[in-house]
Amino acid sequence: MARVAVIGGGISGLGTALMLGRRGHTVTLFEQDARQAGEDLNRDFFHWDRPRVPQAVQPHSFLAPVRTVLRTEAPDVYADLLARGAREYHDFDWFGEHPPHRAGDEDLVTLRTRRIVLEAVLTAAVRRERTVEMRRGCRVRALAFGEGRPARVTGVQADAEMHQADLVVDASGRRSPVPAWLIAAGCRPPVVDSHRAGIAYLCRWYRLRADGPHDPRRVKAGSAAPFALAGVFPSDNDTFAVNLVLSTGDPTRGALTDPAVFEAAARSFPATAAWLDLDPEPQTAVLAMAGLDNRWTALADDDGPIVAGLVNAGDSLVHTNPTLGHGAALGLRAAQHIATHVDQIAADPNGYHTWTAQALRPWFGAQVTADRANEQRLTESSPSSDRRAAALAACAFDDPVVMRARAQVRHLLQPAEDAYGTDEVDRHVTAWLAARPDFSPQHDGPTRDQWDALIPG
Repeated sequence: MARVAVIGGGISGLGTALMLGRRGHTVTLFEQDARQAGEDLNRDFFHWDRPRVPQAVQPHSFLAPVRTVLRTEAPDVYADLLARGAREYHDFDWFGEHPPHRAGDEDLVTLRTRRIVLEAVLTAAVRRERTVEMRRGCRVRALAFGEGRPARVTGVQADAEMHQADLVVDASGRRSPVPAWLIAAGCRPPVVDSHRAGIAYLCRWYRLRADGPHDPRRVKAGSAAPFALAGVFPSDNDTFAVNLVLSTGDPTRGALTDPAVFEAAARSFPATAAWLDLDPEPQTAVLAMAGLDNRWTALADDDGPIVAGLVNAGDSLVHTNPTLGHGAALGLRAAQHIATHVDQIAADPNGYHTWTAQALRPWFGAQVTADRANEQRLTESSPSSDRRAAALAACAFDDPVVMRARAQVRHLLQPAEDAYGTDEVDRHVTAWLAARPDFSPQHDGPTRDQWDALIPG
């Protein structure tokens, strides 16, 4: 059995520790924040200041890999997640009646919940594992190195104590200090591929009234204007978030932090207006997040691993702008792979680096491509000129065959070129267009003049 030190107690770190512990490995998890998600989810979510985790209060939709990994590795944890209010939403629920089942359809499920609920159930499960020790309020300050080429990490220094390990897992997030430690120790530098995302997010949380309506019925989750996107995130325990996305350079961005302005703007989009018309109770101020990038940090280069005894996972490995919701899904997939192959990874990390490049890196590339397109569109405020691409998106909400392909891409089950590139999907989109000869790409949100009229001068 391996001795593993995990740096970071977020979703990826907790998932890694849990899956390793359930296989009998000895794990010590180090998290510098002394506070942990507990029984009072609303207090933890709405009143816990977490400057190192700005995404914690932003809305989440957890994609299929989160559900499938938890159901495979820890079904009791998944049951606890549902018991605490998380809800399943199958992509075919849009149609009311599901089409005839095909293999894989059972995985096209989103978990609707706040991040704090997932953190709470993972924390509770990790604390129950007899071979896992969780050290909260304990900051890792350095790595210990042994001999070898490449150099081998043999443990971590946490506060004043040196902790030995066969493998160290860096799950400390997008601001990980580990790359700098490696360079300072004389290792070759990690290979970093970084792309700035010029996109800003503003959200506000609401709670549905106990004596009021709880569902606006068949309403899409998102709407769009040429310069902005709007979305609603139904969540656990009658909470939901309204989210606005626009370019970081948009001159109206600052004014949207005013709750009245934010709500007026959100009401100009059909998707979010339908939920605000339920007369929910606001739970927060307007919460902003920007300054994000897509960053891949590889601890291997063309000459092989730059260090042994150490791998990275979660945002330390791949940090993505949250528009596609990849973060937790990719993090738990990496955690599962580490737990399954820990002995081989501890002996030689090259197989892990090869796996991440093959299994996770393509989704990083998809996010980079999507963000470039979104940033350009939001900045230029220009509609798409690709009629068939627009038809593909619209057709999914009328045709289960196309919806299935959309869901397979969304849930990281197939790349877009495979899911959409079948003769069947092509026939269905062609028939959909033939029945709508006047179809053209268009937005359902406000015009720029309408938007500007909502914003105080």
